[in-house]
Amino acid sequence: MSDQKQRMKVLGAGIFSLMLALGVARFAYTPLLPLMQSQAGLGLAEGGWLAAINYLGYLSGALLAASISDLVLKDRLYRIGMVVAVLTTLMMGFTTDFTVWAVSRYLAGLSSAAAMLLGTGLILNWLIRHGHRHELGIHFAGIGLGIAGCSVAVALMSQWLDWRAQWYVFTALACVLLVPALAWLPAPDTSPVTKSGAPMHDNPPSPLFMRVFMASYFCAGVGFVVSATFIVAIVNRLPGLEGQGSWSFLAIGLAAMPACIVWDFIARRTGALNALILAAVLQIVGILLPVVMGGSLGAIGGALLFGGTFVGMVSLVLTMAGRYYPTRPAKMMGKMTISYGVAQILGPAVTGWLGETFGSYAGGLWFAAAMMAVGTVLLLVLKMVDRRDAQVAAGVA
Repeated sequence: MSDQKQRMKVLGAGIFSLMLALGVARFAYTPLLPLMQSQAGLGLAEGGWLAAINYLGYLSGALLAASISDLVLKDRLYRIGMVVAVLTTLMMGFTTDFTVWAVSRYLAGLSSAAAMLLGTGLILNWLIRHGHRHELGIHFAGIGLGIAGCSVAVALMSQWLDWRAQWYVFTALACVLLVPALAWLPAPDTSPVTKSGAPMHDNPPSPLFMRVFMASYFCAGVGFVVSATFIVAIVNRLPGLEGQGSWSFLAIGLAAMPACIVWDFIARRTGALNALILAAVLQIVGILLPVVMGGSLGAIGGALLFGGTFVGMVSLVLTMAGRYYPTRPAKMMGKMTISYGVAQILGPAVTGWLGETFGSYAGGLWFAAAMMAVGTVLLLVLKMVDRRDAQVAAGVA
């Protein structure tokens, strides 16, 4: 097999793993949330807690990824995580017991971390070893495909199937996605050199850079999780948009599919930090459009902007982690995701409380936008820290 064909198979494994673990095991919950509230008795606050528990699982997975350096162990845990993604999807249709749902969401969070951190790290390591560009845009298209696919599936299936049957259909789909996610990713190469024989060296950033970077990524996590979890329910409750939430989620997925590739191109021309700042500003606009502008234009426009930026930010951050730590990219990815994951535990819980207090999830959007604004300021600070570190390094050299 030619190197380019092998590259596409490896990237394909990543795409299908993200469709499985994030699209089905994680994001199918978002368009199904209104159905579960109306048909299965799931309350507003409970919906928020299930999302928070999912991210607790994701955070646990991030902690694990950050503590592991052995590529072989990472590969084994990645493969276990993909099987768990299938089983947790099946669990959701078995019962209306909140405890079982909570266990399912926690384990689904673990499987999401396996795909996002372990799988992404393994793929980036393979790309670096084989002399390919250190970019993950094609790989992260799997997130947008998963979101769009789930939203279309729920919109179509809801005409004939209840919430429980839809979880079973998603389980069958997960079984199909599992095959290439496992079969197309080769066993990891543990040698200390690339395919061309060049040594692989880590080039870690300064401690101050890491602290500011993690703080900004925490804010991005809040901005992401509120819209990603509640956008369907939020739009459904806006005047004149009843029942239109699934189309907003579809717009997010459609915008997310090419977004990472687009942001890779932008980062090549502006630098990764400038691309992150631009994405953050656009995401703030996307978060607020549904409540500021209102109507279908605000809902769809906001969804397109949000979908086109959140996954781009994740891709840029994790790609930067791989460039700093080419021999063990999942280690820094895990540390960054711990920050992102803590935000994703707190965000849904706060939004659920706001929903119970004010009878609407819309307040959560203002909360998310405010946190994103703080994160954007921190990214500007990060540029100054990066410039200072470069001057220090140049002076030492």
